[in-house]
Amino acid sequence: MITVKNVTMKFNLGIEKDNTFKQIFIDIFTPKKKKKKKEYFSALTDVSFEVKKGEVLGLIGSNGAGKSTLLKVVSGVMKPTEGTVETRGAISPMIELGAGMDGELTARENIFLNGAVMGYSKDFLESKFDEIVEFSELKDFLDVPVKNFSSGMTAKLAFSVATIVDPEILIVDEILSVGDIKFQEKSKNKMLSMIKGGTTVLYVSHSLKSIEELCDRVIWLEHGKVVEIGNTKEVCKHYYDAQMSN
Repeated sequence: MITVKNVTMKFNLGIEKDNTFKQIFIDIFTPKKKKKKKEYFSALTDVSFEVKKGEVLGLIGSNGAGKSTLLKVVSGVMKPTEGTVETRGAISPMIELGAGMDGELTARENIFLNGAVMGYSKDFLESKFDEIVEFSELKDFLDVPVKNFSSGMTAKLAFSVATIVDPEILIVDEILSVGDIKFQEKSKNKMLSMIKGGTTVLYVSHSLKSIEELCDRVIWLEHGKVVEIGNTKEVCKHYYDAQMSN
């Protein structure tokens, strides 16, 4: 379902911005100097792996290891600098939940806005509206602008819209930490339901317990490179031991 081949993702650090008005003005009145070479940061370096249909693959690693960048590359949000990504099936990316919400619009309006962005028709969203609202637990706040929501409430709303259908491929970044404890359990159960239904999942979490509960295999990333890929318990143990020894 997912094939990642030799993917490298580089970002220009933007140390020197030669084309700004300020820089141009300064250059007019200062002696010419040799320009510095642009500096790049490699968030991912030569990453390759496959995810089979119905498999749950976990991603672990320290902050800045490249996990979220990899999710964005696989979901198509970012184009890799080098390498290729091939996906077969409809993708539902749950990355930065709530980032696509319009704060000036109400929760009711954002349900239709986010649903439309995800490709759902108005008729479909109307048929699923009550289900979305019930799952989000935001019935009393439907006509409140989202800018007045807490981050947890916004994430609840986004999660409820994103999971209204079972996608073929689910790209997940820490969604089990959404909302309060009760909602976290609901979101976990919803994800388990998707997995049992045959959804292919690429899942990032800092919770090794969550990774061990859900994942068939695990990739351990550090500094944008694959350290290890394989059996969930073994890779998680190696990662844990490495973290404790630092």
